[in-house]
Amino acid sequence: MDFTVPQELEDYYAELERFIEAEIEPLVAKDDNIRFFDHRREWARTDFENGGLPRHEWEDLLRESRKLADAAGHWRFSAPKKYGGKDGSNLWMAVIRDRFAARGLGLHNDLQNEHSIVGNFPFVAMFETFGTEEQKQEFILGGFEGTRRVAFGLTEPHHGSDATHMETKAVRETRDGVDGWRIDGEKMWITGMHVATHCAMFARTSGKDGDASGITCFLVPNPTPGLEIEEWMWTFNMPTDHPRLSVNNVWVPDSAILGVEGRGLALAQSFVHQNRIRQAASSLGAASYCVEESVRYARERKPFGEELARNQAIQFPLVELATQCEMLRLLIYKTAWEMDNMPHEMIEKTISDKVSMCNYWANRLVCQAADRAMQVHGGIGYSRHKPFEHIYRHHRRYRITEGAEEIQMRKVGAYLFGYLGPKRGKYG
Repeated sequence: MDFTVPQELEDYYAELERFIEAEIEPLVAKDDNIRFFDHRREWARTDFENGGLPRHEWEDLLRESRKLADAAGHWRFSAPKKYGGKDGSNLWMAVIRDRFAARGLGLHNDLQNEHSIVGNFPFVAMFETFGTEEQKQEFILGGFEGTRRVAFGLTEPHHGSDATHMETKAVRETRDGVDGWRIDGEKMWITGMHVATHCAMFARTSGKDGDASGITCFLVPNPTPGLEIEEWMWTFNMPTDHPRLSVNNVWVPDSAILGVEGRGLALAQSFVHQNRIRQAASSLGAASYCVEESVRYARERKPFGEELARNQAIQFPLVELATQCEMLRLLIYKTAWEMDNMPHEMIEKTISDKVSMCNYWANRLVCQAADRAMQVHGGIGYSRHKPFEHIYRHHRRYRITEGAEEIQMRKVGAYLFGYLGPKRGKYG
C-alpha cells in the first residue's frame, strides 16, 4: 500500500499555484474586485433589486478568470482530451479541490457559484455517455465555448428526494408534421436558469408514480413558449439563481430527448458519484481551512495575558475536528482512487456507499468546523470580516442539494444491511 500523492500531481499542483499567483491574484487586486471577497461580498455579488440574481459584474469576473485558466490549459483539466481536457482523474480532482478549498475564499475556487479555475463538468460525462453525436458536438463543445449552458431540471415544488413521483408529464404530440412531446408541470431549484440556453427537463412519459422507469430527459430550449420563471427563490446563501418555474404546453421534437426514452433516471444518476466525491473533497478542504485559521488565531489571541490556545476548551473541539479531517481525507482519496480503477457502471454496484459516506460526512463536518471557527474567533468570527459565515452558509446547502444526507445515509444502510451492493442476499 502506498499513500503517497503522485509526484506528477504534486508538480501539477505547484503549476496551478504559480498560475494563481501570476494571473488570478492580480485580477482580484484590479478594479476593486476584492469587494467580491471581503466584507462587502454579499452586496457586491447580489443584485437585490433584480430578484436577488447574481450581479453581471460578478459573473463577468468569474468568466474572465475561467478564460485565463482555459488559455493556460487548466479549466478543462477533468474533461476528455478530445474536448481539450487532460482526462483528469477522480483522485487528482479530489486532491486539487481539497487543497483549493483549504486556501480559503478566492477567485481561484468559489463554490458559491460552483466556480473553479479547474472546472467540474458533470454534464460532459452525461452527454458523452448518453448523447447522440450531434448532441455531443452542440452541448459539450458549445458548453466550453460558452454558446450552450444546461440547467438540471429534476426537482419539483412537491417532489425532491422522491423524484420517481414527479408530477411533470410529457405526452406524444405531432405538430406541423413533426413528431414530438408536449410537456406540462412545474420545477423548482433549477439553478442557473437566468443564463441557461437549455434545461435538461425530466418528465414522466410512461408508468406510474414511484416507478424508476418511465421518466425521460428532454433538452428544452430557454426561453421557449410555455416555460415561465415564476419566482427566484431567495436562500440562506445569496445571490440566488434558483427559480421556481412552470411548463405549460411546452413542445419539443423527438430529437430533444437525451438518452433513452423512459430511462432518464439512470441518466440523472450517471454523474452523481463523480459530483459527490469532488464536492466531498471541497467540503473537506474548507473544513481544514476553518481548523487551521482557528489554530492560528488561538495562538495569536492573548486574553488575560495568555494564549487562547492554552485552554483545553479551545484545544479539544479543534482536536476532534482535525482528527475527523485526517480520517476523512484518507477515505476520500481512497474512494476516488477506486473509482478511477473500475468501469464507470461498477461504481454504483460496488462502492456507491463509500461515495455517500464521503459526501454526507464532509458536508456535515465543514458546517461543524465553520461554526467552531466562529466560536473560537468570537465576535470577529461572526462578522463578515472573516469568511466563516460565508463558508457555513454555502456548504450548509450541500447537506440537502446533492442528495440529502438522509438519502445518502439510506444508501449506506442498504449496502451495510445487504439490501444492495456486494452484500446483497448475504443475510437472507
